[in-house]
Amino acid sequence: MLRDSINDGLKAAMKAKDERRVSTLRMVNAAIKNADIEARTGKGPLTDEDLLGLMQKMIKQRQESVELYEKGGRPELAAQEREEIAIIQSFLPEQISDLEVKAAIGDIIEELGATSIKDMGKVMAALKAAYAGRMDFAKASGLVKELLTGK
Repeated sequence: MLRDSINDGLKAAMKAKDERRVSTLRMVNAAIKNADIEARTGKGPLTDEDLLGLMQKMIKQRQESVELYEKGGRPELAAQEREEIAIIQSFLPEQISDLEVKAAIGDIIEELGATSIKDMGKVMAALKAAYAGRMDFAKASGLVKELLTGK
C-alpha cells in the first residue's frame, strides 16, 4: 500500500514537472528496491512497517546532513535537504506528540512489568511494533532509559 502511494506520488510529480519531488521519490524507490534485494535472502518482500522504518532512517540521514551543511555555511544545501525531508514525511503517518510518546512508554513499561535497564530491549521492541512510523525512536529510547533508571 505504501509502495503504491509513493509510486502514485511520483507519477503526479512527473506530470506536475516538480523536479525536487521526482528526484526525491525516485531516491526513495531506489532505497526500497535495494532493501528488497537485501531481504531476498530469507524472508519475503518488505512490509509497510519495514518501509516506514526505512523512510525514517532516510529522514534521520537528511537531518544529520542539514546540521552539517549549516555548520559548513551551505544554507542552500541545507534547504534542499529540508525539502527532501518534507517530501518523505508526507508519506509517513502523522507523528504522535511528545506527551503521547511519554504516555505510550509508560503504558508499555507497566504492561511488560519492566523495572530495570535490562528490560529496555523488550520495551523498545514493543514500542516499535505498536508505533512504527509514528514515533521518533531515538527520542523514545532516551525517555525509556530515563524512566527505567529513574534519572
